Amino acid sequence: MKRTDLAAFLRTRRERVTPDMVGLAPGPRRRTPGLRREEVAQLAGVGVTWYTWLEQGRPINASTQVLDAIARTLRLDTPERQHLFRLAGHQEIVPDTGRDRVTCEIREILDQLNPMPASVASARHDILAWNAAYAAIFPEIADAPECERNSIWLTFTHPNLFTKLVNRERELAGAVAVFRGAHSRHSGDPHWDDLIRRLCGNSPDFARLWATQDVADPGRREKFFVNEAVGELRFTTTSLYCSSVPDTRMVVYTPADEATRSGVVWLMAHAHETVTHGMLGD
Repeated sequence: MKRTDLAAFLRTRRERVTPDMVGLAPGPRRRTPGLRREEVAQLAGVGVTWYTWLEQGRPINASTQVLDAIARTLRLDTPERQHLFRLAGHQEIVPDTGRDRVTCEIREILDQLNPMPASVASARHDILAWNAAYAAIFPEIADAPECERNSIWLTFTHPNLFTKLVNRERELAGAVAVFRGAHSRHSGDPHWDDLIRRLCGNSPDFARLWATQDVADPGRREKFFVNEAVGELRFTTTSLYCSSVPDTRMVVYTPADEATRSGVVWLMAHAHETVTHGMLGD
């Protein structure tokens, strides 16, 4: 029964993803909606025959890494990805990120911090919650699929986020060192290993910094970046651990000057009118 359900689930998820959603040209007229099987296989980095057999419900094995790639390609949200793993015979593979355990009290604290941008991040740098000021400074976070809403991933793979950072080399090196320090507590976790593998494959800068083996703890950091609408923004970040959500921290961006504070207020007021680019981080 699970194989039949898996086949039906993959087919319906594939049919709802249009070529333009994944950067493909529409091409000639399609007989069915959504992506073709060969397109899913190409985007996920698996063989066409293998993916076809998986979607047909044949008794083949799928690794967690392959299932992660398919989930990203099909734009699955967290419940859908968990469902995919269960249907494929992997119980409890997708970890609890803590997103559902961010309490209403923590969300209220985030809201009360406006106009200081603030977010709650997991040890893996998944962004779990944020306030309006953070969304105004970093609108890319609201647009990213939930499974890719990760500050390290977006920082190194989103061209606008990467190029707008003023103190780029120092800040990126510090971010990778903090990430490695957290990774040492999760060694062997396939989700961490998959993220690192994808980062090294997609970003030569991350691969270079990862190879240095530098390690650091989260702490007070300075972040300067250029926003196309309001100019240079200068912040000092503070990390506060959230005991109610294990292995997470709240990161608060304190404006370093009045120009930055005014810039944040302006961006919040015009968030629906402008497309801005910032630097995600911790």
